[in-house]
Amino acid sequence: MRKVMAAKLHGIRVTAADLDYHGSITLDPDHCEAAGIFPLEFVDIWNKNSGARISTYVILGERGSRCCVLNGAAARTCQVGDEIIICSSHYLEAEHIADFQPKILTFDQANNIVERLSYVVERDQDGTHRFSIKNDSGNVLPIPLKTKHS
Repeated sequence: MRKVMAAKLHGIRVTAADLDYHGSITLDPDHCEAAGIFPLEFVDIWNKNSGARISTYVILGERGSRCCVLNGAAARTCQVGDEIIICSSHYLEAEHIADFQPKILTFDQANNIVERLSYVVERDQDGTHRFSIKNDSGNVLPIPLKTKHS
């Protein structure tokens, strides 16, 4: 079994931090459903502003609120307005990677969904893997590559 990325909320902004709540991250059910993230599912959270990395579980907030609230100890890792990445993962057998297409949502500053993407892994006849990113229209997007120039 391999641990793979299953769903990602990329660039969502923290709307509140509640140190006195029991713990977890509170998310809009609309965002969770669109990405395939379940209530009580554990997620990794990476803060793009501070570099903090934590793990916690998801609880659902008010539908349509576009909320992203860090609770309990997690509240100490993020400030309101911080841009974060929330990622869930699943385990699957390596031979099933080509059958799996994680969902990725990107967000604007008000936590509106800007893009709905999928990561696609395909296997050639010779067994070589190919990776692509597709938008919700099925168009393949360019993958940014950085090369070192002499």
